[in-house]
Amino acid sequence: MRIGPSLLLASRQTLAMTPQLQQAIKLLQFSHLELAAFIQQELEKNPLLSEGSSDEGPIAEPDAPVIDAPTDTAEALAAAAPALAEADDRWTREHADRGGDATASTVGQREGLPDALDFVAGRPRSLAVYVLEQIDLLFTGVDDRRIALKLAEGLDEAGYCRLDVAGVAEAAGASTEAVEAVWARLRQIEPAGLFARSLAECLAAQLAERDRLDPAMKALLANLDLVAAGELGQLRRRCGVDDEDLRDMLAELRTLDPRPGQAFDFEPIQPVAPDLYLRPAKDPDTGEDGWFIELNTDALPKVLVDRNYHATLMKGARAKNDRAFVAERFQSANWLVKTLEQRATTILKVAREIVRQQDGFFRHGVSALKPLVLRDIAIATELHESTVSRVTSNKYIATPRGIFELKYFFTSSLPARTPGVVVSSESVRSRIKLLVGGESSHQPLSDDRIVDLLKGEGVEIARRTVAKYREAMRIPSSAERRRLGRLGMSRSLPASMPSAALASQALTGPAD
Repeated sequence: MRIGPSLLLASRQTLAMTPQLQQAIKLLQFSHLELAAFIQQELEKNPLLSEGSSDEGPIAEPDAPVIDAPTDTAEALAAAAPALAEADDRWTREHADRGGDATASTVGQREGLPDALDFVAGRPRSLAVYVLEQIDLLFTGVDDRRIALKLAEGLDEAGYCRLDVAGVAEAAGASTEAVEAVWARLRQIEPAGLFARSLAECLAAQLAERDRLDPAMKALLANLDLVAAGELGQLRRRCGVDDEDLRDMLAELRTLDPRPGQAFDFEPIQPVAPDLYLRPAKDPDTGEDGWFIELNTDALPKVLVDRNYHATLMKGARAKNDRAFVAERFQSANWLVKTLEQRATTILKVAREIVRQQDGFFRHGVSALKPLVLRDIAIATELHESTVSRVTSNKYIATPRGIFELKYFFTSSLPARTPGVVVSSESVRSRIKLLVGGESSHQPLSDDRIVDLLKGEGVEIARRTVAKYREAMRIPSSAERRRLGRLGMSRSLPASMPSAALASQALTGPAD
């Protein structure tokens, strides 16, 4: 046997990730804001691209091109799937393949809420995250949730909401009375003082929680300008107290927190613009109730190739380099337009399949939400799981039940007592929230009792799973809920208050 260098000829197939293919993959996972920014950059770089109008209306399901026979872009994405699979393994392990894990948390949260990663220990918690999850606990009606989200959009970093009631009522399509009622419930959120309209209202909420909002304190809060000016003589007369009482009142005022929102990292709450619309419709042939789905073209700028300008440039280009540049720009523009069309078609295809498989949710609510993983949609649409993952990332659909991220509809499963039957973990979470919401404040349900009640409804679940779901929804333990019930506080909300040191320091600075 000879040992030494040698030459061998062999053939093998490899996938070359061209810049165009990388662009197609990147566009697929863009949110509509990221896509709009990218398109604006391309319009500035490529003179052969022009922004079209949306007069033709949204791309709807019946008008969307059929993609049973993949286009060049779809074939390229399919060919790229193995090379991209390794990068998607982590996402798939965490979200797609959790159907057999009875204790796994669900994918996505209710409309506009962040995912479970936002609650990992050590990760900064923002005011937006906290407020949105409390809204989810407090409000179940669609109209009240709409008003609450409008008010949440007006929160500043100190925790105040200074919006005009009439303006919110007009924006939410509700009465001023309904807005005032929702606003009053939002002011019950801990820490006390959130959603206040003024400094006096913020401090009054904290004093009321301590049962210290007596007539003298009310008079003091009505004259905070005199406190700032140091007019103690006028304050004594208006409050009807002596020097010692006034000193005690001012000392207590300094223990309050005039900026309750600063206990959190501040992140403005942005309204969600849906990428898709879903509305009920009847089949024109059979008359059966169904669904009509379409893309939101307001969130999807239309881009066109200016072929007349291309022809003009080609006629005027004499040098070889000039003609090569125009040809390259023309090819790039055509590829972008084709990729955008394919992106829209793929989003519609995936969304259509999600709606078909979760039809019960849209008709009956979260109790009818089915267990679903990426693989189910990938098989039905003949796409790779990584493609489905990108399509559902940062994409929202407006439905008769509210606005949801597409990932909301992917949930793990729990076994039912009936053989072969499984239930969605999201529906179980919803049921736990309803059970806690209807419990007695003097006899809150323990986790073991919730397990027994769910088993009585045919759901097999472990106590540790109930505890995990309860904690993920920020619902305190039964002992904590009993204590909050005795104090007359909301039993669904954590009782966390800023420290007295922070409050005292905050009160010394400008607060209003």
